[in-house]
Amino acid sequence: MKKDARSLNSHAQEALRKRAVAAVRAGLTQVEAGRVFGVTRQAVGLWMRKYREGGETALNAGTKGRPRTGGRLLGWQAATICCLIRDRHPEQLKLPFVLWTAGAVRLLIRRRFKVTYSERTVQRYLKAWGFTPQKPRRRAWEQDDAAVQRWLREEYPAIRTEAKRRGARIYWCDEMGARSDHQAGRSYAPKGQTPVVPGTGKRFGCNTVSAITNRGDLAFMVFKGRLNVPVFLRFLRRLVKQAERLVFLILDRHPVHCSRAVQRWVAEHVDAIRIFFLPSYSPELNPDEMLNNDVKANAVGRRRPHNQKQLMQNVRGYLRIRQDNPELVKRYFHEESVRYAAA
Repeated sequence: MKKDARSLNSHAQEALRKRAVAAVRAGLTQVEAGRVFGVTRQAVGLWMRKYREGGETALNAGTKGRPRTGGRLLGWQAATICCLIRDRHPEQLKLPFVLWTAGAVRLLIRRRFKVTYSERTVQRYLKAWGFTPQKPRRRAWEQDDAAVQRWLREEYPAIRTEAKRRGARIYWCDEMGARSDHQAGRSYAPKGQTPVVPGTGKRFGCNTVSAITNRGDLAFMVFKGRLNVPVFLRFLRRLVKQAERLVFLILDRHPVHCSRAVQRWVAEHVDAIRIFFLPSYSPELNPDEMLNNDVKANAVGRRRPHNQKQLMQNVRGYLRIRQDNPELVKRYFHEESVRYAAA
């Protein structure tokens, strides 16, 4: 009858392992050794493999039971892992991951401190350390952190102060492209059966340019084709007329925005509008991006237009609903990355 070696104490298990290995080395087969010592052939095979990889010391008794709180990581080691997750990306630490998953953290712990955990254990530790899985925001490598901080601490506060002094309204402007094949959200279906959403096989699209304020104002224009200087100037004329006051327009460095024709037109209408540019590669600083995401998800991604005209009607109708509800527009400034512009 085979015995359960796990019921033995650590020293008895160590002695049993060494005796069985010694018997195999003396000439017994693993099956015969298992029969002699009352264990399975698989157990003897495991002990032999440990012996070949680490010698007799690999058969020594180890610590039994589950690890204590914190496992084999000391407090300073856990703090090091937390700091690395907060301040570094996996690629910066030469890990084959893009995101901080449980597998990435598991590999980091193993490389740094030679401690191996299961992914489930790592997930428990991450939760205890205050980390939760979240959808990350994209950030361009080309973004200049110093320029972003300068914008937040110096440039935008100066624009806000000047706008208040001159009685101007600060608008945030951006463009967006909408495509007929864009899809958002999920649909329930029987398990294993991917739902199918019918729609036209033709691809068509339209573009929008919009501007919002933290007071709930919204100006927009939906148009066909690409954004060019004439289209953008037409929007600026509409915006100035709608605002009925001096406009401080903040936008990105799109070539059209920086073109000589636009700069010349703005200089000729300096009493009606001034333009300011965000730091390069910093779309997360623009509250109008929140409006774009809203439109793409709800006016485009959840509807199925049959043609370009219907797509433009959907987008235009959704923007008009937002235009008539200033409180909804104000909510776009609640996002953490643009909260600085809410005041």
